Amino acid sequence: MRAGHARGGSPARPAPASAEAAADRYPDAATGTTATAVRLQARGLTLDLGGRRVVDDVSLTLCGGESVAIVGPNGAGKSTLLGLLAGLQRPGAGTVALDGRPLPDWPARERAVRLAWLAQQGEASGELAARDVVMLGRLPRLGLLGSPGPADDAVVAAAMAETECTALAQRRLSALSGGERQRVLLARLLAVQAPLLLLDEPTTHLDPPHQLALMRSLLGRARAGAAVAAVLHDLTLALMCDRLLVLEAGRLVADGAPADPAVQARLVSVFRHAFAIVPNPQSEVAGASFAATTSAAAGSVTTPAPTPAPTPATTACRWLVVPQLAWGVPPSPWPPSSPCVPADGPPMRPPSAG
Repeated sequence: MRAGHARGGSPARPAPASAEAAADRYPDAATGTTATAVRLQARGLTLDLGGRRVVDDVSLTLCGGESVAIVGPNGAGKSTLLGLLAGLQRPGAGTVALDGRPLPDWPARERAVRLAWLAQQGEASGELAARDVVMLGRLPRLGLLGSPGPADDAVVAAAMAETECTALAQRRLSALSGGERQRVLLARLLAVQAPLLLLDEPTTHLDPPHQLALMRSLLGRARAGAAVAAVLHDLTLALMCDRLLVLEAGRLVADGAPADPAVQARLVSVFRHAFAIVPNPQSEVAGASFAATTSAAAGSVTTPAPTPAPTPATTACRWLVVPQLAWGVPPSPWPPSSPCVPADGPPMRPPSAG
């Protein structure tokens, strides 16, 4: 884990990783090459909204060939940070550079070719047919007066096939369900063919099979050399990525690989130990065994709960997130075989009802 601890026990702000360090950790599985290009670099990003600091001195890099999940509890600043990285809002302090050039210095069209963005609530006219919405992704390359050619038609068709919305091509966006609409907007993002993809909660409205299909698509783009960063609330899906950025109260408190026990411990901590992270028995990557996560700061051990039976949506995931029972709030009736974990000690059994 990149985040260390400063004096006095408070988490230190993680230093941005170098491109070489990222290359060592995240080789491009599709081509055998390594990710060495720093697509986006942020330094000291800070933003106050409504008298409250929502992003607090965040520094990070996004490199080609890696997928990054931005996670954290509600109000941690995830979507705000992503908006700052996309240039949708100016920070109160700090800088963002795209391909080594300050983000505000890029002409809008050139920036749109290099950086594709999917908002939490995607915007598009409801009167457009789905295929026309996806074709909008080609605008940065065509310009307002350009006409799509056979190559653009092929890109749009491939993007719609990838997001399983080909059958929706002639239907108006306003006539689609929330999940269908989201798949069309995802296809528009992919049609840009940008080397940097930023997505804010892209799994919104998607059912489990399409959530998994989306993750496979994004991971495939990363392996082909793109830099992919997404705000994700489903932590099992987030753990499929190459790297986690864990936010808490606007600060980047952990930055590292999902398999890193220190990153996992920090992730569990910011969510107040509401779950345990266990290996997926269907995944060869996670391995057959996983040691209990130890939090040095809290001096406690989180014992993983029994792993649930895998479903089609989780069989490709390396790790599973299993909800934990809170000490002092037992269910009714209490399962006699379930241990409970107090915040300040080892697993215990509930007191006898007698």
